[in-house]
Amino acid sequence: MSASSHPRRRSFFAFLAFAVALVATGTASANPFVLFDILKLSSGPEGVAQPTDPAAAPPSYLLQPGAVQPASPQSNIITYESEERGAPEARFERRVVDYATHEPPGTIIIDTPNTYLYYVLGSGKAIRYGIGVGRQGFTWSGTETISRKAEWPDWTPPDEMVRRQPYLPRFMAGGPQNPLGARAMYLGSSIYRIHGTNAPATIGGRVSSGCIRLINGDVIDLYNRTKVGTKVVVLPISERRLAGGTSAVR
Repeated sequence: MSASSHPRRRSFFAFLAFAVALVATGTASANPFVLFDILKLSSGPEGVAQPTDPAAAPPSYLLQPGAVQPASPQSNIITYESEERGAPEARFERRVVDYATHEPPGTIIIDTPNTYLYYVLGSGKAIRYGIGVGRQGFTWSGTETISRKAEWPDWTPPDEMVRRQPYLPRFMAGGPQNPLGARAMYLGSSIYRIHGTNAPATIGGRVSSGCIRLINGDVIDLYNRTKVGTKVVVLPISERRLAGGTSAVR
């Protein structure tokens, strides 16, 4: 049987001719991974080579440490974090709860001692989120407003944090490795933020230097509900409130 009459050999010679053309035009030399991607073939019907389905493989940014995460609310990185780095306790699941307050709808109330954040809906209801808060000696209270919002924010640790922890990077670009997570809401002119996290299991803990952290799915939800100028009330560590709950929010 001649080479031209065998389907597998025809596929091979067609690929070889295509690869030579890429090299000749400089495409492969400019990006050697082009040829690598072409070589990832699987056997299809009747022995005809088929390209590997890209949907069957994990997103490329999960395989590239330090890569910048796409700014997408539907990003796979949220699921990836929960699977790989643990998840918060069930009681920290986002849900609508009964919550009596004199604050108007749209206000954020941070219940530091109970490690919950409330987004006031009005009519005695609020959305409750589980949070991580400042560790001992780093909690604070008062009223601020959201002064800036950012998607997949960069992180520049403040000088006082670097002095306490000199091993910290001086700058980290936004992405899956960044401790600020998927979104950040900056509070007034302070050093504090409400932000996401790449460590979901820390929700419910006293773990930060004063910032408020949520899992990435929750911080995206809260980010989409708020605007610059939103009022944020941070309750003192000594003030505890009853945290009720009814229905989960998706």
